[in-house]
Amino acid sequence: MIGVHNLRKGVTFELDGELYRVMDFHHHKPGRGTAVIRTRLRNLRTGATIDRTFTSGGKVQDIRLDHATVQYLYNDGQMYYFMDSETFEQVALPANVLGDMVNYLVDSINVELETYNHEPISIELPTTVDMKVIKTDPGWAGDTAQNATKACVVETGLTIQVPLFVNENDVIRVDSRTGTYVTRV
Repeated sequence: MIGVHNLRKGVTFELDGELYRVMDFHHHKPGRGTAVIRTRLRNLRTGATIDRTFTSGGKVQDIRLDHATVQYLYNDGQMYYFMDSETFEQVALPANVLGDMVNYLVDSINVELETYNHEPISIELPTTVDMKVIKTDPGWAGDTAQNATKACVVETGLTIQVPLFVNENDVIRVDSRTGTYVTRV
């Protein structure tokens, strides 16, 4: 058991028979009364997000997730398929559980599969992902005075802002935590 005052972004716990991951939290201490912890939680089995408020002094059941390196294979629109690098077993996760992480799944990328009691729960992406630029407008020198950017679409369909010198068919590195451009590869 862990105290709710220890809940931070990324902490996984069990509550009412469901597994949740903290997406956001805010500790609020009013002038009078007890402190409250406002959280935004993601259900790891269904992908649904809920807002939940805990009073200070409460406890939740912490859980331990197992990690294994898997390789992304393909998707059929509803399910995303991964292969364990050691046992060569295939694992499928629904798109609604993965959420926005599907925007960073390029062919043959290695990710960390999180399991709880041999049940696949979620994946953990690498910090940066190399992606090919599919569509972008040309950038002309002299368009602006400083830090000019333009929109580009990468191979997964994600649209991000990039500097003017990035062209179609370039490979760029994208930060998977924020969805921002890092560098041209």
